[in-house]
Amino acid sequence: MTDAPTTARVDAWLWAVRVYKTRSAATTACRAGHVRVNGERAKAAQPVRPGDELRVRIQGFDRILVVKKTIAKRVGAALVAESVDDRTPPPPSKESMPFVPVRDRGAGRPTKRDRRDIEKLRGRELD
Repeated sequence: MTDAPTTARVDAWLWAVRVYKTRSAATTACRAGHVRVNGERAKAAQPVRPGDELRVRIQGFDRILVVKKTIAKRVGAALVAESVDDRTPPPPSKESMPFVPVRDRGAGRPTKRDRRDIEKLRGRELD
């Protein structure tokens, strides 16, 4: 008898390694196109195998995960660490992120002067 299955559903694997809190959230992310397996959009039932690279978009940033071991059930944190290789680069520093001007809620539509100032800040000056 084998110790672990050779494949697992991508939504079940993402749930098992705690990328998503629920399996239905993982399924929804797959349907929305936020999950890619080896560069291709993944459906929820697509099988993943050891060595596959997953790109998961969460909160506007991509996480890059490599499957080391297939699991289909929630397991302890130690087994999760053995099952996934997280190759996500560190997030950019706050200083390198461009400043996005925020208008007060209910301030209404920006005036022409406000719009021009916003465009200057974004670096898209119109001549």
